[in-house]
Amino acid sequence: MSLTPAPMAIRLFITGGTFDKEYDEIEGRLYFKDTHLPEMLEMGRCRLDLRIRTLMMVDSLEMTDTDRELIMRNCREVPETRIVITHGTDTMVDTAQALADGVEGKTIVLTGAMIPIAFGSSDGLFNLGGALTAVQALPPGVYITMNGRVFEWDQVRKNRDTGIFEPVEAAS
Repeated sequence: MSLTPAPMAIRLFITGGTFDKEYDEIEGRLYFKDTHLPEMLEMGRCRLDLRIRTLMMVDSLEMTDTDRELIMRNCREVPETRIVITHGTDTMVDTAQALADGVEGKTIVLTGAMIPIAFGSSDGLFNLGGALTAVQALPPGVYITMNGRVFEWDQVRKNRDTGIFEPVEAAS
């Protein structure tokens, strides 16, 4: 048995979130400028066949049902069956639920970062690598990959006290 899967194109949708935030030192606030995904992929020496598209650059707390519909529609319409979505961590599970309800027959992995990549000590590069690996190996469905773990979308929550994603059954 070969562990090297056949080459496949992977769709990567960018929606914003902490991954892509910048820090304005004058105003003391985080904001969006351009995505950092191309430089992250280069830094990680990624050699996958990726089809990248920026759908939006928003904080997930500001994401609307209309935004989720746009994400869902794009996932349904692209020919690729393996999709990674960069997303803010606060409402990642909400978007995952919308995708689980509205997209069939595709493997979709959402991932994010707790610290912006622009800060240099971000978990984003690690999480992106995990998502790109997971999407190649998982069966169709919707998943969240954070902190080196892969979760089914409805079996995870963000623990706001610890800043990590954990299984739902660990919640108390």
